[in-house]
Amino acid sequence: MKKPRKDPSENTGLTTRRAVIMGGAQLAVMGVLGLRMRELQVKQADQYRLLAEENRINIRLLPPARGQIFDRTGFPIAVNEPNYRITIVREDAGDIDEVLYRLSRIVSLSPEKIDETKAELKRRSPFVPVTILDRLSWDDVAEVSANAPALPGVTADLGLSRAYPMGADFAHVIGYVGPVSDFDLNRIEDPDPLLQIPRFQIGKTGVELKEERELRGKAGTKRIEVNAVGRVIRELDREEALAGQDIQLTIDTELQNWVQARLAGEAASAVIMDVQTGDLLAIGSAPTFDPNLFVRGISTTDYNALLNDPYRPFRSKAVQDIYPPGSTFKMITALAAFEAGLVDANETVRCVGHKEVADTRFHCWKRAGHGNVDLFKSITESCDVYYYDLALRVGIDNIAEMARKLGVGVRHDIPMSAVASGLAPDKAWKREVRDQDWRIGDTVNASIGQGYVLSSPLQLAVMTARLATGKSVEPRLIKSRDGVETDISGGQDLGITGSTLDTIRRSMYAVSNERRGTGYRSRTVNAAFKMAGKTGTSQVRRITAAERARGVTRNQDLPWERRDHALWVNYAPFDNPRIAVSVIVEHGGGGSTAAAPIGRDITLRALYGDTPPLSAYPNAARADVRNTFRQMEALLRSLDSDRNQGTKA
Repeated sequence: MKKPRKDPSENTGLTTRRAVIMGGAQLAVMGVLGLRMRELQVKQADQYRLLAEENRINIRLLPPARGQIFDRTGFPIAVNEPNYRITIVREDAGDIDEVLYRLSRIVSLSPEKIDETKAELKRRSPFVPVTILDRLSWDDVAEVSANAPALPGVTADLGLSRAYPMGADFAHVIGYVGPVSDFDLNRIEDPDPLLQIPRFQIGKTGVELKEERELRGKAGTKRIEVNAVGRVIRELDREEALAGQDIQLTIDTELQNWVQARLAGEAASAVIMDVQTGDLLAIGSAPTFDPNLFVRGISTTDYNALLNDPYRPFRSKAVQDIYPPGSTFKMITALAAFEAGLVDANETVRCVGHKEVADTRFHCWKRAGHGNVDLFKSITESCDVYYYDLALRVGIDNIAEMARKLGVGVRHDIPMSAVASGLAPDKAWKREVRDQDWRIGDTVNASIGQGYVLSSPLQLAVMTARLATGKSVEPRLIKSRDGVETDISGGQDLGITGSTLDTIRRSMYAVSNERRGTGYRSRTVNAAFKMAGKTGTSQVRRITAAERARGVTRNQDLPWERRDHALWVNYAPFDNPRIAVSVIVEHGGGGSTAAAPIGRDITLRALYGDTPPLSAYPNAARADVRNTFRQMEALLRSLDSDRNQGTKA
């Protein structure tokens, strides 16, 4: 039986539906392809055209502005100044020798500088800009820019460089910056790509080094279009760098400036500390140096002159160097004995000029002796024999514990280079470090701040502040970061008996204000600014029995390097302590003659807020003070003139 024939109209309908579906699908695909082609050819045409031409888009780092440093009043002491420079990128330059030759015909470029640049280019990645010259004039930059077509890969731009407006005054506190070296890269575990930029400046010493991460900031980036010869055509996009934090110190610039002038001519240091907050108001170290020399590139002659100076200008004597504290340590020995309950304030010791201990004679500074001595007299007149006797009873371990409680033999955490720990020795220390037993003679020497005992001027200032307040006040150098105040801690109670501390304080007052006091000649007559102080003299040589028999050679008759160190500590005003001061004059002789006058002047300058009036001094001292101030004024005027000329340059 035959099947019925299909209606032709049905086949036509099916064909039409298939055609519509297939046509729609094809149109959809074509539409998507068209949109994508439009995206690639219109919207992203520039980018892909540049990529197709190979190495025509460069990504470059944008160095951030380094955070600035200010003093406690907001005065800038480390700033950024414009710096015109010329850089070269190896991958864009092509023939390096030819480009550098052309550049040398436009600006002064020595053969040594050319060789240095070529060596740096070989060491760096091909896309990293290498600085050829910096600190150029605007005329040089303009001429290089005008000749840009003939100098592929070479760019003249404006950067920032560090400058220190106060010159040498803050060299030991702030430190300085310098270009990143291979030594720095090996020493610093820091992946920051900024460190790979040649001549990028980082902190080398002082606050600049210790606060490097906060001051450095974070890099930005920019994408630039360059043509076939490496010339920049346009900037495609940019992400700005994040500037480093601004840091405010506790130091007062005017006081620091005055302290440095007062120390001039000596190998000396001084620290001024607020006894309530711990703020370090001035940290002086002499001689000093201009940190701008290191930023700009110090000459070999200048560097060797600083390096070979016997007064050691590179050292921050106030925090890095440690000395036997001499008689300034006697308050520690006394407190150790009294707190141990081994002696009372009225008990006396007979001083005949020496004390025999284990077949060894330990001498007092006063050959004829002081007679009967109690605690008050022992500090006022600085009798050594009294402390020999105390030490034999209290022992070295108790003395060392009290020293650390008062801040000696402790590393204080401030952001300066190589802050010293000092040494408050005990029996365990000598066994561990020297592999020797502690001897009774060691205790006798330590009782008057000699022997193994070592302290820095910073530690002595902390000790004095703690004696003045009875609290564990800590030194503070950073006042704020980006306007946010750092913590202020007035310290906890030291737990020292109040009556004992009062006796120590009254004795220190007598040092400065009673005729028999070792610091009486350096007193102030302003009743509102009376000081409580203590002199100290630390030996740097051994005095033989033969020399004692014929008479000890006076310091002024010895070569400078064999003279005793001179020390002084004080706090003021006595009845309402505000500041603590420590001074050390290397090889200055006696603390009463060399260090105490400096300490008195610095104290009065800090309290008055300006050069002290002559009326604050005893009549007998005014002629010498007037002469000292005149010399300082001449020095300060000269320094101001030099700074102004440096700023103009």
